[in-house]
Amino acid sequence: MPGGTGLAASHRAAELALIACAALAWYFTFAGFADMPAGPGTMGLGLSGFLGVWTLMMAAMMLPALAPLTSTYLRSIRAVRSRRLRALRSTGLVGGYLLTWLGFGAAAYAAAALAAMLAEGAPETAHWVGAGVLAVAGAYQLTPLKDFCLRHCRSPVAFLLHVSGYKGRLRDVRVGMYHGAYCVGCCWGLMVVLIAVGVMNLAWMAALTVVIFLEKTWKHGRALSRITGAALIVFALFVPAHPELLPGLYMTASM
Repeated sequence: MPGGTGLAASHRAAELALIACAALAWYFTFAGFADMPAGPGTMGLGLSGFLGVWTLMMAAMMLPALAPLTSTYLRSIRAVRSRRLRALRSTGLVGGYLLTWLGFGAAAYAAAALAAMLAEGAPETAHWVGAGVLAVAGAYQLTPLKDFCLRHCRSPVAFLLHVSGYKGRLRDVRVGMYHGAYCVGCCWGLMVVLIAVGVMNLAWMAALTVVIFLEKTWKHGRALSRITGAALIVFALFVPAHPELLPGLYMTASM
């Protein structure tokens, strides 16, 4: 019983540590970019700088939803009694997870750079492209593939069965990357929306964080996913007449 109590406390500590890391990432995001207006492009950053900021953003947005799964994973390795080793294994899991989103960040960098070129060189086309992006992102929320990836994120049983055979020193990193791949499959549409509204649009960041967290943890998460998809499609209908709704594809006169 005392051992079980200690493991339960360790699981709670892991969840709290992830939430604390997310809160810290939000703090640095606000401290560094609160005064930056949302607009097209890569925030004036090269690839390496953009990937650094992108990883910070993903830590802020995604780690709260990862906390329950991390706790479940720790229960699956309850034979590991050493707190230090459990902490290292948790770190490997989170590191592999963020590494997957870092890979997606390279595609996000290319998309943001292309959005800036489009907003500057073809503004009359940009808002139609933006409307299409929103419509595609919304439609994806309604697809079986979205449901498949979301089920993986919401139910860790199949996940644990798959990763139980992983061996070697980097097994926890592989576990994190495996889960991260499903998470990208679940959330890539929402991240594309973030590029369309401006990569450092803090209000949209916060709203999407709440949606992602509820999709993965709330009992009505699947229904919320569909509602979000429908809302994005409706939102797309307003963009052609109001291109300023998508700062990530809209170049103002001052810019």
